[in-house]
Amino acid sequence: MPQFDVDGATLAYDDEGPRDAARTPLVFVHGWTANRHRWDHQTAHFSAERRVVRLDLRGHGESTGAGVRTIEELARDVLALLDHLAVERCVLVGHSMGGMIAQTIALAHPARVERMVLVGSIGRMTYSRGRGLLMAASTLVPYRMFVAANIRRAFAPGYPREEVRAHVRASAATPREVVMTLYGAMRAFDVLDRAGEISVPTLMVHGYHDVQLPVRQMLRMAGAYPDALVRILDAGHELPLEKPAELTGVLDSFLTAKS
Repeated sequence: MPQFDVDGATLAYDDEGPRDAARTPLVFVHGWTANRHRWDHQTAHFSAERRVVRLDLRGHGESTGAGVRTIEELARDVLALLDHLAVERCVLVGHSMGGMIAQTIALAHPARVERMVLVGSIGRMTYSRGRGLLMAASTLVPYRMFVAANIRRAFAPGYPREEVRAHVRASAATPREVVMTLYGAMRAFDVLDRAGEISVPTLMVHGYHDVQLPVRQMLRMAGAYPDALVRILDAGHELPLEKPAELTGVLDSFLTAKS
């Protein structure tokens, strides 16, 4: 597992697949409390024919580092890794918070993004009343209970309970300081009014049963994008886990379509 040091953190990452100049590298960015293995299915599929980069964001998975207060700081970590790997231009794929990072990069460095894929993500963080109350109560309950409440509701009804429990355990391994600081970063995230500046072809994939970031919020964002394609799948918020093959297929079709 290669590692890269940046601004007080050591980031774990994978850099796989052939260096074919005719195929733009894919860069996958995971979401809050997750890690780079959210993209196992997509990495196994796409790395057979093109370069695929994925990382553990600071404080997540096998990466070290304290929490940061803005999505822009996470975006700088991703850009630093791409510079380290000499990836000048990429197809940027982000899930949830990773989609916020992707939009931030596309706005600040449009020349570096050929296409973008937002999976279960939005341009302005708006919580439901229930989610807001849950987050407000987070300091009053044990950390593991708080994580469990958030992760369980991320899956559509019927997802295997034992698999949900495994993901709760993995998410709870993320340091509390990182989780809560990044919650503040996500809550402050808002690029919806600038969505019209993102002109690259963008695929937005969302789960119909997503209660974390409801589909209506994504549709509002899609309407502001100049070049957006929307796909809604029968899943919750955790599309890379709930519908890995279907997500890969949708992404594959988007990558092979003409601009």
